[in-house]
Amino acid sequence: MSIFKAYDIRGKYPKELDEAQARAIGWATAQFIKRLKKHVSLPSIKRGKGVCKIVVGRDVRISSPALSRSLIQGLLAGGAEVTDIGVVTTPMSYFAGGFYRFDGSVMVTASHNPPEYNGFKICREQAMALSETTGLKDIEKLAGQYASPKTQTLPPLNSLSIVPDYIKFIRRFINTGRRPLRIAVDFTNGSVGPIFKEIFNRRPNLEIIPLCFEPDGRFPNHDPNPMEDENIRDLKLAIRKTKAGLGVAFDGDGDRVIFLDEHAQRIPNDLVTILIAGEILKNHKKENIVYDLRSSRMVQEQIARLGGRPVRERVGHAFIKATMRQHNAAFGGELSGHYYYRDNYFADSALLTFVHLINLISGNSKPVSKIIKPLRKYFHSGELNFTVADKSEKMAEAVQRFSDGKIDYLDGVTVEYDDWWFNLRPSNTEPLLRLNIEADTARKLTSARRAIEKILKR
Repeated sequence: MSIFKAYDIRGKYPKELDEAQARAIGWATAQFIKRLKKHVSLPSIKRGKGVCKIVVGRDVRISSPALSRSLIQGLLAGGAEVTDIGVVTTPMSYFAGGFYRFDGSVMVTASHNPPEYNGFKICREQAMALSETTGLKDIEKLAGQYASPKTQTLPPLNSLSIVPDYIKFIRRFINTGRRPLRIAVDFTNGSVGPIFKEIFNRRPNLEIIPLCFEPDGRFPNHDPNPMEDENIRDLKLAIRKTKAGLGVAFDGDGDRVIFLDEHAQRIPNDLVTILIAGEILKNHKKENIVYDLRSSRMVQEQIARLGGRPVRERVGHAFIKATMRQHNAAFGGELSGHYYYRDNYFADSALLTFVHLINLISGNSKPVSKIIKPLRKYFHSGELNFTVADKSEKMAEAVQRFSDGKIDYLDGVTVEYDDWWFNLRPSNTEPLLRLNIEADTARKLTSARRAIEKILKR
């Protein structure tokens, strides 16, 4: 299976991704970005003729320093001027690419995958992410043309600390009220901890209960994926033990975040989208807000009620970001725990999401569960995965069975009725169909799930 995925490059180190491949990918990325420059006028920082400027960051994985060095060697060999920003979060990499006007950025990370994985997230100018349809396939082909030189003198490598500018950027949005908050935060031993401490240390009325704080690329306490219940057990215990009013868990590279209420119950990510949208729409009515099509109907309803314009989009950060740029959307949210901001070059930022949520909570006298309660109107299945031999055939069967509903094909197939709906979409990398169902009642949800599962399991 190729390490080139739909939205990034990812594989096990060193079996599937090693230093030689990193050099080839670096060289290919430099070629691709240079070709872009021939067709696009970029408002970049000062550069020599024909030079492309690329910024490189990395996460805390054990393999990241070696892969970063090799990637940089390839970038330099490919004619890029490279600036190394060291260990950062993925959103910090996006920020660096946009704020300092680089022609491109590469983040060495495997995000929320287990420690044996690593990879690259590649962007062009202004943090515009590359996907398989907007550049990754081209880079894959170019990497196959790379020939390692026997001897070569490489240009010097630049280095830059973006921490002071990033701290100023995040602090612009902090507007906490007088209500004291005790928050349990699981940092997953990832790269979020140090920058979080710099930003929120000694904030008045904010008490942080830290878990898994120290960066450790082995992720010794649990895998860096907070979407899995087994990885937030300690956070749930900490909330109950310390009587924290909120629980927060970041993933390994800090681009995803999930929240728990004071009872240690997950707050559904689409409901978080509603809360953040509400904060943004307080002062900016009629803004476009993008949400992924798996989200509850409540998202569309509430955005409209709050004075915004809901924009529905298919799943995946490349699609969400492109649609946000197209509509100049102020904010976007995905069910996967990614939240996107126009203020952050239309890229995701877990820390900005944390800031907006604590702004809301600190200005409200109600506990978090009470704030969320009115939004828990519908009944949702969560995302269910089904292994099938022929994904297209099963989707066609579902369409035929529910042909009396309102059908669209934005991402897989979505079928809507007055009192329930479902989305069925194929996995990009596995023989799986992913199913999401929502209904007005628990009984309707159960009956709908049985009817669809009858098709998928047949």
